Amino acid sequence: MSGYGRGIEKGDEHYTPAWVFEKLKVKFDLDVCAPPEGRGIAPAHYCEEQDSLIQPWFGNVWMNPPYSKPAPWVDKFIEHGQGIALLPMTRGKWWDKIWNASDSVVPCEYNFTFVRPDGTERMIMFRTMFFAIGMENATALDSVSQNRVR
Repeated sequence: MSGYGRGIEKGDEHYTPAWVFEKLKVKFDLDVCAPPEGRGIAPAHYCEEQDSLIQPWFGNVWMNPPYSKPAPWVDKFIEHGQGIALLPMTRGKWWDKIWNASDSVVPCEYNFTFVRPDGTERMIMFRTMFFAIGMENATALDSVSQNRVR
């Protein structure tokens, strides 16, 4: 199953559904939170075993980090300065940082469903948002949603 990024929390893998990437039509160079099976949506990827937080990031990145502790991922994403991130809509220091650093912010559909490693789907009970840094990524987000909030 191609077209998946990593999701929710450590030990509880959930992947971004393929339709997200089909709608975005963005070329990603690096998936920084790819599934262990390497089903990332980019030619290059880091999975948990490679610890993306200590690896060099390059090009346009896709990031759907573990939602249990997104702060270090957000910091590195902002420092990198080029990509799209999928994160929970919540409040906190990390959220304020990415809000201020993003060129575009778009909420996901409320009934967003992640895919588990076995192929089953799981609806999440909280809102998620796309955050884009870089004009190509901001344009891609804007083109797929009429709900742009930033």
